[in-house]
Amino acid sequence: MQQSPEYWISKLELTAHPEGGHYKITYEAEEKISDQELSVKFKGQRLLYSSIYFLLQSQDFSRLHSLKSDELWYFHAGSSLTVHVIHEDGSYEEVQLGADLERGERLQYLVPKRAIFGSSVRDKDTYSLVGCMVAPGFDFQDFELFTQQELLAQYPQHSEVIRKLAYEELPV
Repeated sequence: MQQSPEYWISKLELTAHPEGGHYKITYEAEEKISDQELSVKFKGQRLLYSSIYFLLQSQDFSRLHSLKSDELWYFHAGSSLTVHVIHEDGSYEEVQLGADLERGERLQYLVPKRAIFGSSVRDKDTYSLVGCMVAPGFDFQDFELFTQQELLAQYPQHSEVIRKLAYEELPV
C-alpha cells in the first residue's frame, strides 16, 4: 500500500526545508574533520558525515543550490525523483532516482561537491521520499542558493531547467 505524503511528514516528523520540500536530520556523526584534511576549504571543522530524510511533492521543487560536500541520495518511497545537476564543467545531467531499474532509474546517486543541483518529482499528484547523506557533514555555511539571473549569466544553455528550478529572487 502506497502511503500519502502527509503520512510520511507526520510519521517521520519532517519540517519545511529552505530549498523546498520537507526534511528531518536523522543522523550526525560524532567525529569531525578539519579543512586541512580535505581539498575543500571550510570555516572550522565539519562533522564527518550527516544524513536526512527528504520528501518532495509534485507541486514542489528542490531549488538549484550547491554544497561544498558530496551528497549521496537514496530512494525510499513514492514515485521517481528527477535530480537535475549542472556539473562544475558546465555539463548538465538528469538522473532518475527510483525503484524501476528497467526504466533506467537508480536507487542511489552521488551529487559531487560544488555541483549545482535541484530536484523535481516526475509524476503528478504524488511525492518522492529519499534519504541524503552528506560527507563531510552538512552545514548551512556550505549551502548556497542561486537566482535565475546568476545562473543564466553563467549557464545560458541550461535556461529551461534554471527557469524551472531557480528562484527569481532569493527568499528573505
